[in-house]
Amino acid sequence: MSETDTARSVTGEDEVVDLCRELIRFDTSNYGDHSGPGERRAAEWTAEKLAEVGLEPKIYESHPGRASTVARIEGEDPSRPALLIHGHLDVVPANADDWTHHPFSGEIADGCVWGRGAVDMKDMDAMTLAVVRDRLRSGRRPPRDIVVAFLADEEAGGTYGARHLVDRHPELFEGVTEAISEVGGFSFTVNEQRRLYLIQTAEKGMHWMKLTVAGTAGHGSMIHRDNAITELSEAVARVGRHKFPVRVTKTTRAFLDELGDALGTELDPENMEATLAKLGGIAKLIGATLSNTANPTQLNAGYKVNVIPGEATAHIDGRFLPGYEEEFLDDLDRLLGPHVRREDLHADKAVETGFEGALVEAMQSALLAEDPTAKAIPYMLSGGTDAKSFDDLGIRGFGFAPLKLPPELDFAGMFHGVDERVPVDGLQFGVRVLDRFIDAS
Repeated sequence: MSETDTARSVTGEDEVVDLCRELIRFDTSNYGDHSGPGERRAAEWTAEKLAEVGLEPKIYESHPGRASTVARIEGEDPSRPALLIHGHLDVVPANADDWTHHPFSGEIADGCVWGRGAVDMKDMDAMTLAVVRDRLRSGRRPPRDIVVAFLADEEAGGTYGARHLVDRHPELFEGVTEAISEVGGFSFTVNEQRRLYLIQTAEKGMHWMKLTVAGTAGHGSMIHRDNAITELSEAVARVGRHKFPVRVTKTTRAFLDELGDALGTELDPENMEATLAKLGGIAKLIGATLSNTANPTQLNAGYKVNVIPGEATAHIDGRFLPGYEEEFLDDLDRLLGPHVRREDLHADKAVETGFEGALVEAMQSALLAEDPTAKAIPYMLSGGTDAKSFDDLGIRGFGFAPLKLPPELDFAGMFHGVDERVPVDGLQFGVRVLDRFIDAS
């Protein structure tokens, strides 16, 4: 058998695990600035993998080292609206001392690929590469044009990735009307007869904020009523302890109804503790979609133990539900009080779309073909993705990175957590589902 024949005989299922491992070995940690290693090397490697099967990918560098790779695959009917499949190459940082296996080793253990990005989201990057390479090697063109994008900077809001491309290179997405990406299509096992696959149709908006309190500097031994640290600490504590009111969006209502039917019980969003207790491992993902949230994440003040500083600052990660941004900011200002100045470091909208149409039907049929117990249901993501940027181009976004997961795996805990990992057979399942989905879409 020739080398060419050997290459053609390799399937997406055969190579997806190795592709995922290789991607994990690129340290693309994003510290929220340009101090990390960047995505350039991973983007170049991704471009090489696409070029090997005949595509002409291009690399777009928004800042030295911050790079994204984009390619277009011509479909059988180029007159049809195109589909975007996008994933990000950057990851959040990881401390190797905390991990069972080194976070950038891509090691296989206990039936899983371990490493930072294994589920967020180099697994989907690898599945996309595997499916695209398999289809092009075997001469199977998609029904319509597909744009694949491997993006920088999603973990810091996408300024140097998706946002850069949307603002500077919108022609790359000419004719695209729909997109799929991360944090959706994963399974939740109800019982042996029913496995639900959560499709992300909405995500919360964000306000990453800096809080500042100005006070009067002075000697630490004096009585000092105008202490910036005291004022700020009290405000931050009020925010951190506040329980925002439950607000049920159309997506969350549909999710609770579908899950309640599957469990044979009513899920009452007004009784959060009882509702979340019935959700098992996905409670972390769903709990934060029942209300706005604001979490203090950083504090900074002072430079010497006996000096009262003239200023204190804090950072808040605020997330708001679709349709509730104004209420969120009003509540926050009331909690902070008149002496705290807040400013946005990064803000972006909430997005929400309906759970209907041909693309949703294609997801359901592809899942059902590989898992006879499958049922796709909509849900809202408490975080944010690059779908926010693409929404500005009128592109309807879904989270669909299909994974069939063992019930005992704490999937929600994998995101930004220690010992992040993805099952090997889950990756292979995802390749099969994505391949079917492309044919049906």
